[in-house]
Amino acid sequence: MVLLTIVSCKNDSKPNYQYMPNMYESVGYESYSENDLFENGMEARTPVEGTIPRGYVPFDIENSTDGYNLAKATLKSPLKPGEVDLKKGKALYEIYCGICHGNKGNGKGNLVKREKILGIPSYDDAGRAINAGSIYHTIYYGKNAMGSYANQLNENERWQVVSYVLKLKADLEK
Repeated sequence: MVLLTIVSCKNDSKPNYQYMPNMYESVGYESYSENDLFENGMEARTPVEGTIPRGYVPFDIENSTDGYNLAKATLKSPLKPGEVDLKKGKALYEIYCGICHGNKGNGKGNLVKREKILGIPSYDDAGRAINAGSIYHTIYYGKNAMGSYANQLNENERWQVVSYVLKLKADLEK
């Protein structure tokens, strides 16, 4: 029965019509080869000038001593008190910071104990006036032997770590 139905619909005397033939018979291009789809034979188009990638938040304070001082004087946490998650901040701190600074913020992390690195100050050291802005700037750009963590932590995570470091500092000063 099915075969009879299929055979009865076939008519070789009339041409079949194909709608949108480009979808059925597309032109194949070799990957990364020159083609005439883009101007100057480019492989792909570059983003429009001034565009910002998704998820990227620009940080307008420069990586310099003046930038550090500016961040220290003006930068405040955008997190509202209900948005601060000290558990998350602690977990991130222990992953990224505790190995050098110690899980208590006393400058006695495992790398310091093993004498792999030296000179990590405690958060409560006299003359070490750190605040949210200076901590954020240091996490973003790094300082001295400490590298930047801007690629490992997104903006919210950096501020969570800043909140946790301020808590550690307050606990050490007691």
